[in-house]
Amino acid sequence: MGDGVLVYFGFPQAHEDAAEQAARAGLALVEAVPRLQGSEPLRVRIGISTGQVVVGDLITSGEGQERGVVGETPNLAARLQTLAEPNVVLIAQQTRQLLGDLFDYRDLGAIEVKGFAGKVHAYQVVAESAIESRFEALHGATPTPLVGRDEEFDLLQRHWQRAKGGEGRLVLLSGEPGIGKSRLTVALQERLANEPHTRLRYF
Repeated sequence: MGDGVLVYFGFPQAHEDAAEQAARAGLALVEAVPRLQGSEPLRVRIGISTGQVVVGDLITSGEGQERGVVGETPNLAARLQTLAEPNVVLIAQQTRQLLGDLFDYRDLGAIEVKGFAGKVHAYQVVAESAIESRFEALHGATPTPLVGRDEEFDLLQRHWQRAKGGEGRLVLLSGEPGIGKSRLTVALQERLANEPHTRLRYF
C-alpha cells in the first residue's frame, strides 16, 4: 500500500521454515532494491515479526488487495520497519529464536517501540551464517539426548554393518517435521565417528 508492502509468510499455508524464508527474502530485497534504475537511488527498510494473527476477508480490491489482519505481530513488524536504518532487516525476539544460528546478527538490545508497553528486543539480520548444518544452526552444536528411538537406531546400525560387508544399502528416513529424523542421523554420525566413511550432506 503506497510505498509499503506487507508480506505474509505462513499464510495461507504454514511452513516450518516461514521465518527463515522471510529473513532470506529481506536480505534479497536489501541487495536487489538499490540496483533498481531510477531518478533517485532506492533504499528499503524491513521489519519482521513472528506470532499468531487472525486473518480475515479481503478489505480492498484491485492491485492493492489486502486482507484484514488482527494481532500484535503485523503491528510490531511495521514498527520495526519504521525503526530500521535504510537497507537493514530488523527482526523481533521470537523470530530470532526460530532462526537459530542460520544467520549472523547484530544485537540491538531492548528498544522503545511505539504502541508497546514494554521494550522490545530487536536484532539486525546481517547475513547468512557459514554453519554447514541446518540442524546444528537451529538446534545448537550439542544435541539433546536421543529418547525412544532404539529400534530405529538399531535398524540403521544393522544396515551400516551390511553395507560395510559389501551389501549395498539405501535407507530413506521420512516422517512429519519435528519427530527427530535429523537427530537420529546425528546419533548415527556420532557412532561412526571413528570408522572410515565418507559423508555427503545436501540441504
